[in-house]
Amino acid sequence: MNPFKCLTFFIFLFTFTTFAQTDTQEDDKLSLNSGTIDNQFEYVIRKSNNYQDYKVIKKTWLYALKAHTIDTLNAVHKNLADTQAVVTNQSNEISELKQKLDATQNTLDETNLEKDSMALFGMQMSKGNYNMLMWLIIASLLGLLLFFIYKFKNSNIITKEAKKALAEIEEEFDEHRKIALEREQKVRRQLQDEINKQKKA
Repeated sequence: MNPFKCLTFFIFLFTFTTFAQTDTQEDDKLSLNSGTIDNQFEYVIRKSNNYQDYKVIKKTWLYALKAHTIDTLNAVHKNLADTQAVVTNQSNEISELKQKLDATQNTLDETNLEKDSMALFGMQMSKGNYNMLMWLIIASLLGLLLFFIYKFKNSNIITKEAKKALAEIEEEFDEHRKIALEREQKVRRQLQDEINKQKKA
C-alpha cells in the first residue's frame, strides 16, 4: 500500500474521530434541565426528530423549556428591578452627596472669603483693601500730626514774638509813665512855685 495514501487515510480517520468526539462532548454538555436557555434550546433542537422540513418536539420538552424560559425571564426581571432599585438608591445618594458637596463648597468659599477679608465697622473688606485703608489712615494721622506740630511751632514762635513785643511795650509804657510822672511832678513844682510866688506878691 502506498505510504502517502495510508497517511491520508489516517489523517482523515483522526479528523473524523475528533469531530465525532467533539460533537458527542457538546451533546453531553447540553441538557434540558441545566445550563443556559441557549443550551436548553440547542438540546431540544438536536434531540428532536426530523420530519421532512419540520422538527418534531416532545410536548414535555416544550413545557419544560417554557417553564425554564419564564423562570429565567422572571429572574432577569427581578435582577433588573433590583438593579433599578440599586441605581435609584445610588442616584439618590449621588444627589445627596452633590448637595452636601455644594454646601461644603459654599462653606469653604465663605471661610476663604472670611479668611481673606477683615471686618471693619461691620463691613467685610479684602485684606488688600483693609491694609490700604489702614495705611491711608496712618498716613492721614501722620500728616495731621505733622500739620499740628508745624502749627504749634508756628504758634509758639508767634507767642514768643508777642511776649517779646508785649515786654517791649510794657518797658516803653513804664518808661513813658516814668517820664509822665516826672513831668507831672515838674509841673506840680512849677505850679507850687507859682502859687508861692503869688502868695509872696
